[in-house]
Amino acid sequence: MQKKSKGLFGLVVLCVILAATGLWQVKRFAAHPLLIQQETYYTLPAGAGRVVLEQQLESQHIVPGSPWFGWLLKIEPDLAKFKAGTYRLTPGMNVRQLLLLLASGKEAQFPIRFVEGQRIEDWLKTLRDAPWITHQLSDDQLSTVAKALAMQPSELEGGFYPDTYYYTAKRTDISLLKQARTRMVQLQQKIWANRDPDLPYNDLNQLVTMASIIEKETAIPDERGKVASVFVNRLRKGMRLQTDPTVIYGLGSDYKGTLTREDLVKPTAYNTYVIPALPPGPIAIPSRASLEAAAHPEKSDLLYFVANGQGGHTFTSTLANHNQAVKAWRKVESERKTSEK
Repeated sequence: MQKKSKGLFGLVVLCVILAATGLWQVKRFAAHPLLIQQETYYTLPAGAGRVVLEQQLESQHIVPGSPWFGWLLKIEPDLAKFKAGTYRLTPGMNVRQLLLLLASGKEAQFPIRFVEGQRIEDWLKTLRDAPWITHQLSDDQLSTVAKALAMQPSELEGGFYPDTYYYTAKRTDISLLKQARTRMVQLQQKIWANRDPDLPYNDLNQLVTMASIIEKETAIPDERGKVASVFVNRLRKGMRLQTDPTVIYGLGSDYKGTLTREDLVKPTAYNTYVIPALPPGPIAIPSRASLEAAAHPEKSDLLYFVANGQGGHTFTSTLANHNQAVKAWRKVESERKTSEK
């Protein structure tokens, strides 16, 4: 009887030792660093269970093969609540941290920058080249894009808010554009409602059009209000705006990088050297700052501006002063070209 008791006790001790050893091995495996040497993206498909997860992580050389993987999920069941998605893994993470990430559902976020001053066609190319996006737009034809977004083609240019957006894998190009569209509509309506009185705009489209011209004319924050003042003053006096970016936009693919005298007199709906008004729509995506400048131009008698050769512009109120500023700019340009030879 005593021998049986000793044998049972020895068996219990052995089981305790084995259990403790197993638990130590599981904890050791959980603390094992991932095998990756650089930032890595891992995608867990929907409906995948423990077996698929383990197979993928091993086959993709993210975690070492181990008999303790399944035991870890049993001992720490919170680690087994992994969610489908694409995750960003970094060197230095261990197995437990990986499983905690998968259980958190915090998928990798990818940035995409929609730049102010660009055209909608540039944004569509940015979307097309972005990784991890699901492309639902069959092509980049404006009619196709407008239909997908329930917009008129004429609303596309200038109709989206420029910013850096973050998305998870498989998000659609259409949903990103809708997000940017919603933000821009809200902003435009707010700015339109709070605009200065007696501005020479018939509707919101004309304010946005003015903002797009301002966006293309200067990138200097302090100049936007002055540029807006020049154009508003010219509209009030019935003067042509005579702004090169509108001519370039109207030329489309015919623009070869340099404006010629022939280009300036070529009739298009956007050539403000020819038409005595704003063009029919925006020529680029305006920033918030340019929209605000269009809605609240500086009060001045300015009618002209020209580049000063130092990245900014010289603003004047008379043609005589403007001509002097043009001569000064040409002199600076001539000296610059001479120094580059």
